[in-house]
Amino acid sequence: MDFAYVSGDPALDLAGTVVSRRDMPVDGLAAPPDLERWVAECDGLPDRVTADLATFESALSLREAAYQLALDRVLGRPFDPGGLKIVNDMAARPVPSIRLSDAGLRVSGDLAAVLSHIARSAVVVLADPDAHLKECGRATCTRIYLDRSRGARRTWCGMDECGNRVKAAAYRARRRASAAGEGGDPA
Repeated sequence: MDFAYVSGDPALDLAGTVVSRRDMPVDGLAAPPDLERWVAECDGLPDRVTADLATFESALSLREAAYQLALDRVLGRPFDPGGLKIVNDMAARPVPSIRLSDAGLRVSGDLAAVLSHIARSAVVVLADPDAHLKECGRATCTRIYLDRSRGARRTWCGMDECGNRVKAAAYRARRRASAAGEGGDPA
């Protein structure tokens, strides 16, 4: 599975590693190597971490807690207490170290530190009353994203992932309707 980093926040991107949660969930993090690859590809995180089974399970727990809390925020309901505990406990742990050099920024740390960083990111975005959190407008997509667009008018989690699919489906539907109205072949 290719990972999409379109949610605007690492905690939301981690939550987005399960797609189509309502209909046919597909988990992009089936095993520890998947998590290692996700971390390596995510901007601002160390490029090399190893995941043992316990830390992998912690990551999955954080992912589900972050998703539940983000969904609570989107739906305007109180935060799930269990999710709050998981995120707050992980956020209290040590974070990755950063180092500046002529080559740029270097982030280092183990997977536990990465999870702490992601949990802190979730705390910051979920606590921000001005953050516009939305669920993707594509019917089968359950990704929650941070809408930073002008006027908070963004509809999809990302154009490549969902926007183009919705627009293409609408175009095909218009063509079929037009062809059917003219009595022609819609193909």
